[in-house]
Amino acid sequence: MVHDEITRTLDRLESDEVRFIRLQFSDIQGMPKNVAIPIKQAEKALTDGIGFDGSSIEGFARIEESDMVLRPDTSTYSLLPWRKGTDTVARFICDVHTPDGRPFDGDPRYVLKKTLAEAEKMGYVFNTGPELEFFIFKMLDGKPSLEFQDTGGYFDLAPTDLAENVRRDIVLALTEMGFDIEASHHEVAESQHEIDFKYSDALTTADNVITFKFATKTIALLNGLHASFMAKPIYGINGSGMHTNASLARNGKNAFFDPDTSMQLSPIALQFIAGVLAHVKGITRLANPTINSYKRLVPGYEAPVYISWSASNRTALVRVPAPRGNSTRIELRSPDPTCNPYLTFAAILAAGLDGIKNEMEAPPSTDTNIFKMSAAGREAAGIETLPEDLKTANSHLLQDEVLCATLGPHVIEGLASITELEWDRFRTVVHPWEVGQYLNY
Repeated sequence: MVHDEITRTLDRLESDEVRFIRLQFSDIQGMPKNVAIPIKQAEKALTDGIGFDGSSIEGFARIEESDMVLRPDTSTYSLLPWRKGTDTVARFICDVHTPDGRPFDGDPRYVLKKTLAEAEKMGYVFNTGPELEFFIFKMLDGKPSLEFQDTGGYFDLAPTDLAENVRRDIVLALTEMGFDIEASHHEVAESQHEIDFKYSDALTTADNVITFKFATKTIALLNGLHASFMAKPIYGINGSGMHTNASLARNGKNAFFDPDTSMQLSPIALQFIAGVLAHVKGITRLANPTINSYKRLVPGYEAPVYISWSASNRTALVRVPAPRGNSTRIELRSPDPTCNPYLTFAAILAAGLDGIKNEMEAPPSTDTNIFKMSAAGREAAGIETLPEDLKTANSHLLQDEVLCATLGPHVIEGLASITELEWDRFRTVVHPWEVGQYLNY
């Protein structure tokens, strides 16, 4: 970091009367972690970084190689709106390095940066725009519950949507933190909501997803409520998705748009789609990383299940929203908001670039309601299904050479270990459903 940049950042900290700094990073599962330092340590953090024990972080280092260093990315500077005043707190998102100064291979942010650099070598900038859904539940006796905070439905208003004020507070806080909010509204299920922010380059967007989640949880808690990004918290109603819009730009122009084709999609767009579809079973392990994620990926609740694409059909896994032009993009509808955005975006990009490099041919667009097709009809159309559980998805990831090379051995080993542990716990726990079903046998 150049001296002038450090000086400007220190001046800004002083001008904002910051007293504490949070150095934030993410573990392999996308959970935000942070180290808090007093303002007098700011210069040391900006010049030398701040050391921490990586062996205590999920999926990071083994104990014999645990020393890690956090290096703040000054472009991510933000004040925490709920911590202004006499104890003003600033936040930097950090890159994780080893003590000898090398980027840490297990840092999800570094994985995405490497993949973006590969796209840049090919002349592309990768932009993403996720749409995060979440539930706001009541707190009972100081603990999160599954009790609805409102009974609203899609696009409802107060008094049916009782969370309108909370959603407003979340939007105001995010705006103060530099977000460009495009819309906020009640979603389909009771107590379910969505707040959309403007697309950007994938690294900025991934940073924003992490910030969005912890800011939303914090504002909800300050209102005596609990915000959950769990994929399927309640049986029988819609789960929460993170539909991810993605596009490539080249020389400042949208590389997916071609006004002279029938669907106004360029060969690059179709090759990118083909690559995503070819690798989507492995991507699913990253985009849907929990046991619970696969309770959402079932027919009947608007979530995608079938591997297909369409220029308009919302039952397809990948669709191309209107209008075309500079906003031409694909929308991958399978991710959910429990995913690590750095790893998910890296996998989507790597898959798309593989499609471009190998000039893959996209299958025909599926423009009928896939949910209403028979199994025989889907088989005749060559439409496969996404993995039905975490263990199966992890197997597909481990067999995908492109995704394994993108993530690197450290991350792959960490994800495989997490899958084995969670699957074994899930497999051996006696569920209340089993007790109700079989206790009288």
